[in-house]
Amino acid sequence: MIRRDALAQLPVRTALPALRAALDGPGSAVLCAPPGTGKTTLVPLDLAGLTGAGPERRVLVAEPRRMAARAAARRMAWLLGEEVGTGAPPAQGWGRVGFTVRGERRAGPRTTVEVVTTGVLLQRLQRDPELAGVDVVVLDECHERHLDADTSAAFLLDVRETLRPELRLVAASATTDAEGWARLLGGAQGAAPVVEAAGVSHPVEVVWAPPVRPVRPAHGTRVDPALLTHVAGVVRRALRERTGDVLCFLPGVGEIGRVAGELAGVDAEVLQVHGRAPAEVQDAVLAGGNGVRRVVLATSVAESSLTVPGVRVVVDSGLARVPRTDHARGLSALTTVRASRAAARQRAGRAGREAPGAVYRCWAEGEDGRLPAFPDPEIKVADLTAFALQAACWGDPAADGLALLDAPPAGALAAAREVLTAIGAVDGAGRATERGVRMARLGLHPRLARALLDGAPEVGVRRAAEVVALLSEEPPRAYGDDLAAAWRTARRGGDAYGARWRQEARRLASAAGEPRAGSGAGGDGGRSAAAPLTDDAVAGLLAALAFPERVARARGAGSYLMASGTGAELAGAGPGTQAGWGHRPGSSGRGDGSGLRDAEWLAVAVADRPVAAASARVRLAAVIDEETACAAAPALYASGEEVRWSDGDVVARRVTRLGAIELAARPLPAPDPGLLRDAVVSGLRREGLGLLRWSAAAVSLRQRMAFVHRELGAPWPDVSDAALLECVEEWLGVELGRARRRADLERVDAGQALARLLPWATGDAARFDELAPERIEVPSGSRVRVDYGGAQPVLAVKLQELFGWQESPRVAGGRVPVLVHLLSPAGRPAAVTADLASFWRDGYRSVRAELRGRYPKHPWPEDPSAAEPTRHTSARRGRG
Repeated sequence: MIRRDALAQLPVRTALPALRAALDGPGSAVLCAPPGTGKTTLVPLDLAGLTGAGPERRVLVAEPRRMAARAAARRMAWLLGEEVGTGAPPAQGWGRVGFTVRGERRAGPRTTVEVVTTGVLLQRLQRDPELAGVDVVVLDECHERHLDADTSAAFLLDVRETLRPELRLVAASATTDAEGWARLLGGAQGAAPVVEAAGVSHPVEVVWAPPVRPVRPAHGTRVDPALLTHVAGVVRRALRERTGDVLCFLPGVGEIGRVAGELAGVDAEVLQVHGRAPAEVQDAVLAGGNGVRRVVLATSVAESSLTVPGVRVVVDSGLARVPRTDHARGLSALTTVRASRAAARQRAGRAGREAPGAVYRCWAEGEDGRLPAFPDPEIKVADLTAFALQAACWGDPAADGLALLDAPPAGALAAAREVLTAIGAVDGAGRATERGVRMARLGLHPRLARALLDGAPEVGVRRAAEVVALLSEEPPRAYGDDLAAAWRTARRGGDAYGARWRQEARRLASAAGEPRAGSGAGGDGGRSAAAPLTDDAVAGLLAALAFPERVARARGAGSYLMASGTGAELAGAGPGTQAGWGHRPGSSGRGDGSGLRDAEWLAVAVADRPVAAASARVRLAAVIDEETACAAAPALYASGEEVRWSDGDVVARRVTRLGAIELAARPLPAPDPGLLRDAVVSGLRREGLGLLRWSAAAVSLRQRMAFVHRELGAPWPDVSDAALLECVEEWLGVELGRARRRADLERVDAGQALARLLPWATGDAARFDELAPERIEVPSGSRVRVDYGGAQPVLAVKLQELFGWQESPRVAGGRVPVLVHLLSPAGRPAAVTADLASFWRDGYRSVRAELRGRYPKHPWPEDPSAAEPTRHTSARRGRG
C-alpha cells in the first residue's frame, strides 16, 4: 500500500511535472533539489510510474556509495508499503524496488526501480552498453564528482549519442554546477533543461566553535589528537545546550573511534556510521531512535542521500578524507583535507531537515571564506589506472572522445597507461587486451585484478581471493601492519569487517573461476608439484604482484628502499615518525614489535607519504624474499654496465638491479669509453667547472673572451658557466677522451682547452689579441696587464708612468674605453678616470698637492701632459 501521506510531504513533488516534460522532450535534465526534498526517493518512483503519475518505466538509480544505495532502496520500498526485493504478497516474487551493490544483489524480474552503485553501473555498461530494458538513468549526488560517477555519465552520453537516443538521463544533486552539467547532458542540441525544486528548509543557527589553542594541520591520514578532543568537547557542549540527536562529521573511521572513546559516559547512545559499519548499525541509525537521545558519529557518507531521523544538531569537524595520488612515487592513498564550503552547507542542512536546528563548526568564522568552494573532482587528483582501463575497454584509450566535465590530467593518464601496459591489460596502442577486459570485469582495481589472475594458479583461487579481498577492503588498523597476520585475524574474527571480507572473498573466488564443490578440483589448488606456500609467502606474493614497484629491501633500522626509488619506514621506526604525532588512532602501535621489523624484503601494499617527509610510511606490508620480488616485478629486473659519477668520482661497475634496488655489483675493469665520457661530463655538470685546473692565465683568457662576446657578440663564444657546461664536449673533447676519474680532470689546463672555442674557422681568432689585449704598453715602456674581470676593462698603473699620455686607451676595436686606475708610488689608488686629458687638466692638481709631500723622491711636475714618463724615483734619475 503506497504511503501517499508521506509522499505528499516531499517538496520535490512540485518539480515533477517539469522534470517529466524535460525527459519527454530533450530526454535529459539536471535536477537541483536541496537535501530532504525527496529527490533520491520520490523522483525515481514517479519516473517509474509507481505513484500513478505516468507510464511504467524501468529506472536505474546510481548512488556513489553502497550504504546510500541500500538506504535509498529501503526508503522507496517503504513508501510503496513493501520490503526491498520482496513482493506483497511473497507469492508474487521479487519486489518492485531493489538494489545491487558489489557482493550483494536484491532485485529480480519484477524490479522496476533498481538502485546501484556507480561502480556496478560501470560494470553493467561494459557488459551491456545498451542497458537493455532500462528507460531512465538517474545519477544521484553528482555534485560529489566521484570518478566512477563522472565516467558513468560520459559512457551514458556516448550510449545516447550512438546506440539509444531514447534513453533518458537525469543528473540530480543538492549543490552542483548546474550549468556545467546542463551543457554536458545537452551536447550538440544545447543545454539540457535545469529543473529546480524548492526545499522546505528549517532555519539552522551557526555556532562558531574553534579550538581555544591552535592545532596542527592534518596531513596524510594524521589528525591532531587535540582537535579530536576538542570535537568531543563540542559534542558534549551541544548535548548540554540543545535538544534532539547530534550528528558529528569526522574524516574517517579512526577519528570516529577516537571521538567515541572520548564520549564515554555521555547521557546518550553513541553510534558510528561509515562504509565499514555493520548493516544492522546502519539500519538502526536510519530507522531513528526509540526515545533515547543519540550521538551519531559519521564520515561524509552522511552528507547526502541519507536522512538520519531525529537530528537537530550537527557538529562539523571541518575535515574530509579524499583520494590523492603521488604519481612521481606511485603512491595512492586517502588524505585529510579541509572540507569545502559546499560540503559544510550540506552538513549543516542535516540539522534542519525536520525542525529548526544548529550547526557547531569547529573552526573560526574568519577561516570560512578561505575554504575551497567545492571539493576537487576525483579525476583531477586520484589514481586513474582503473579509469584508463575502463576507457580502453570502452574503445577510447585516450579518453578524448568522452564527454567529461573535467579532462583527465595528461601526466596522471600517462602514468596509468604505463601500469596497464606493465600488467598486460592494454597493448602498445593502449587498446584493452582480452586479459584487460577480464580484469575490468572483476570489479577490482587493475593492480588487484592482476594479483588475483596471476596469483591464483600459484597459490589457489580461494587463498588468492582472500588476500586480494584484504587488499581491496583495507583491514581495520587494529589488525596491524603485517598483511599475513591481518589475514589470519580476519579468518578467525567475528567482527563486521570479517563478515564483509568473507563475502568479498567468495565473490572474487567465483569471479576468478573457483571450481564448484564436487567438480574434482579443490579451491586451494595450485603448485600441485610443490609444497603449498605458507600464509606469509602467499600474502607476500599477492602483494608483490599487485604492487611490483613497491617491493622493498631493508637498509637498516626499519628503513626500506622500494623498487620505485622511494624510501619507506615502518611505523614507529626511523625518521619517518618525526612528521607524525605518535600512532594512528586505533592502531596496534606496531613498529618495533611488528613482524615486519626484521624482514630483509617486504612487499608494501599500503603506504602514504606525510607532508614534508622524505620517505613513505608503511601501513600494510608482507614479508617476501628476493626470488619473489624478482618474479613479481620482471619488468624492473635489469643487469648491465653502469658507469656514473658518484661521490665526486667515476664509478664503473657491472650491476644487477630491481628498479632502484641494487641486487649485486662488481667492479668493471674496462668500461666502455663512451660511458666513461658520459660519466665525466655528468660530473662536470653536477659539480661545476671547478673540477678543472684554472691557472691565472686561464682565468685571464676566459675574462677576455667573455668581454669580447659581451661587446661584439657572434662569432665570439659565450664562456659563462652555463654555456661552457652545455658545450663541454666541444671544448674539452681531447681531455675528456683521456679522463677516467676526478684526478684526470684536475690536471686539465682549462685555458688551453678554452682557446679551441675562439673563431678559428672564420679567421676572426687572429684579431683576438687586438680586440682584447692581455697587456697594454704605457708611455714609460712598461707593458701593464688589463683586468677584464669587471663591467669595464681596467688598467692599473702608477701615475708617473703615464706623463704625456693625452688619451685613455680603447679596446674592442676602439668601442670601449679602458678605465685607468692611477696609482700612487706605493701602488695605492690615487684616482680613477676614463679621460686622461680631463684628469691632467682638472684632477691632477689636487692629487699632486696631496701626494708630493708624502713621496718627495718621485716627480710631480706642474704640467704632467708635457713631462717625461718614468718608472723610477728622482734619485735614480740624478735629481737632488
